[in-house]
Amino acid sequence: MPSLRSRALSVALIAAGRRRRLASAEAVRTRVAESARRPASHLPPRSLGRVAEVSRTFVGAWPVYDASPRGAEPTAQVLYVHGGGYINELVRPHWSMIRTLVTEAGARVVVPAYILAPRGTADRTVPVAADLLSGLIAGGGAGGTVLIGDSAGAGLALAAAQRLRDRTGAQPSRIILISPWLDVTMSHPDQAAIEAADPMLARPGLREAGRLYAGNLAVDDPRVSPLHGSFAGLAPLTVFAGSRDVLVTDSRELLRRARAAGAEVEFHEEPGLPHVYPLLPIPEGRAARARIVELVRATADA
Repeated sequence: MPSLRSRALSVALIAAGRRRRLASAEAVRTRVAESARRPASHLPPRSLGRVAEVSRTFVGAWPVYDASPRGAEPTAQVLYVHGGGYINELVRPHWSMIRTLVTEAGARVVVPAYILAPRGTADRTVPVAADLLSGLIAGGGAGGTVLIGDSAGAGLALAAAQRLRDRTGAQPSRIILISPWLDVTMSHPDQAAIEAADPMLARPGLREAGRLYAGNLAVDDPRVSPLHGSFAGLAPLTVFAGSRDVLVTDSRELLRRARAAGAEVEFHEEPGLPHVYPLLPIPEGRAARARIVELVRATADA
């Protein structure tokens, strides 16, 4: 049974009309056009600078933030790839998770503000993300390298890991996927029933956002929808999903396909919880964040 706080949050999300942003393809196109006129900020909150050393560099056209524990050597490094349907910038819940990784896991966290769709398409974005991951792994340092992504960022993260495996065989120490969006076709037969109870997401807008991100590629190309790629030879996977999330079908399919390919998967599906619940201020979110911190620390210890 979901906690009272999580149930109240879902009610609040519905009342706030969160799903309207994805209610139609037109709504997504309108949002993308508004963002082009007035781009949202991806800057970290000032409060992060009180607990972390924060710097910014550029990888090509991508601003890449680097947050490390203030006054201490990091015990591991994390590449964090943010969600937002490939059309939205980093927002406060992402930075809150990054802060947790720095302060509680003692990790150095590298955060790319990748180019959003429709300018940033999978054929351009996945190779850059793979290069960034490759550089972190090759750079070594204390502990291991953990790849974390949420929602669309989890899809980009997995596609980057698959590309790096195909190119060099290299992998991070672990891949952590939070409510991953892995198949932008939105074609799973169970999604219609789940969508009716989802307080945050709607299929029409997701399909359009996925189409924009696909660019000239087919929407089922593994670079766009890594659920259609191979899971053999990947790092151990940890997946968090809520049953009240239309994208939970992607997590369930990942579990089935990855285990069939011999991959190691730690799977958490929480009943009655919405999309990206580990980022939310609810008891179940705190428990998920604690597990993620444990996993990063375990990488450092190993």
